[in-house]
Amino acid sequence: MKITGKTSLEISDCIRAMVQKGDLLPNDSLPPVRELAATLDVNRNTVAAAYQRLAKAGIAVTQGRLGTTICSPPQAGEQEGLSPETALVDLAHGNPNPQWLPELKGLLAECLPKPFLYGEDTILPELRQWGLDWLKPDCPSHHEMELTHGAVDAIERLAVAHLVPGDQVAVEDPCFLGTINALRLAGMQTVGVEIDDAGMCPEALEAALDKGVRAVLVTPRAHNPTGCSLSKHRANALKRILVAHPNVLVIVDDHFALLAETPYHSIIPTTTSRWALIRSISKGLGPDLRLAFVACDSATADRLRTRLAPGMTWVSHILQAIVSACLTSKDVRKRLDKTRSEYARRRDELSMALQAQGIDVTPASGGFNVWVPLPQDAKDVAYALAKKGWLVRLGSAFEVQGSVEAIRVTVSTLQDGQAQRFAEDLKSCFARQL
Repeated sequence: MKITGKTSLEISDCIRAMVQKGDLLPNDSLPPVRELAATLDVNRNTVAAAYQRLAKAGIAVTQGRLGTTICSPPQAGEQEGLSPETALVDLAHGNPNPQWLPELKGLLAECLPKPFLYGEDTILPELRQWGLDWLKPDCPSHHEMELTHGAVDAIERLAVAHLVPGDQVAVEDPCFLGTINALRLAGMQTVGVEIDDAGMCPEALEAALDKGVRAVLVTPRAHNPTGCSLSKHRANALKRILVAHPNVLVIVDDHFALLAETPYHSIIPTTTSRWALIRSISKGLGPDLRLAFVACDSATADRLRTRLAPGMTWVSHILQAIVSACLTSKDVRKRLDKTRSEYARRRDELSMALQAQGIDVTPASGGFNVWVPLPQDAKDVAYALAKKGWLVRLGSAFEVQGSVEAIRVTVSTLQDGQAQRFAEDLKSCFARQL
């Protein structure tokens, strides 16, 4: 390895060129700072600055005493969504039921705004007020509000605003696909925190904080993939732990709020200096309405606005007007109430059908997924189910650190009779192990 240069820029550019040529590969270790400084006859701070430049560019990751290594190229990873070419019954897609989403045609003619230009207010006044009223009761202190292009976009923006590549972020394990991908692409390291039926486990969170995580991301309701929601007791326990870490960024992804079946319990202490509460409307109004409300402290709001400014990437006013019309429509609110009940009914129907076959499921208090831990290799079970006509999502897609033998089943589009047939087919796939 021939690294050259006398300044931090020259050294970092040399290493960058070696990565581009393939002379340095992902996971290759760079020389220790002291060693390279002696070789190049430069100050150790010069080499340290060069490594920091590489880390900020996402080329390398510095891990203190563990050294500095070349990063793998960013990859999107496994994605949610339909598999349109499959002949199987798709229970892996993770989508809401399109039949229960609001009809937009009747709303469009009445809600479309006037043309907006660069420099105008980025948020419609009526939508800003609706969002402030919705979020205010659940904020720990004075808050400001911004809009992003959905919850995952909010998570990525918050990570980039407050963290640097290589920083550790504590997340639930298993964790939502979009969250894993967003943090990976932002160059962050995810630290898995064990969860149970009541949400993130306090002891596991405390252990992650002791490791030096700089942010904590929690799903308070309808956790994807398991469907668990924070109990009041659990939320208070997590809040007490976070009190001792006021400088850790706390992100709460309340993505299912429009259709939530359980009350919201906050984990954000009033002493936390950097926090954000995210509420997306995609599950209730449709994935193509890419909008999320973000309530946060003033400093975080200022950082978000640097990229959501009037001359840059604000959320379209046309999209905002459609969302505002939906949220203030009595007919849409009635539809949301019915949809909430239908998702719960279908989730309960599948859970009871599985339990009747002697198959344990993780109790869910929200969402439209059922999480099924398995007594054997999940790939074998998924393959056997595919032979019987079913497509499911492997639990391994949601792994952070822990190994997961489970499948996630999306119930939003289950037809009458399918829950019973699926339960019987799943039982036959591993009957000997039960």
